[in-house]
Amino acid sequence: MSSEMTPDEEYEFYSDPANQLPTGKPRRRTARLTTPIPVRFPEEVLDEVKKRAEADDRSVSSWIRRAVEHELNRTA
Repeated sequence: MSSEMTPDEEYEFYSDPANQLPTGKPRRRTARLTTPIPVRFPEEVLDEVKKRAEADDRSVSSWIRRAVEHELNRTA
């Protein structure tokens, strides 16, 4: 499909096992991640991060990495 599907259309499409098979080459991360670093947030900030990560269909770690990369690319 070339246009974006609604969540209901996605559910219907992927409920068919024939549409659950991977296509093409697998994608791998280009760069290895370093060792984890502990970062602490106030509870209300973490709650907001979790909501935004879920809204973007990302993990919290992935969302935070993207936010940090965005800030690093900003001009000061």
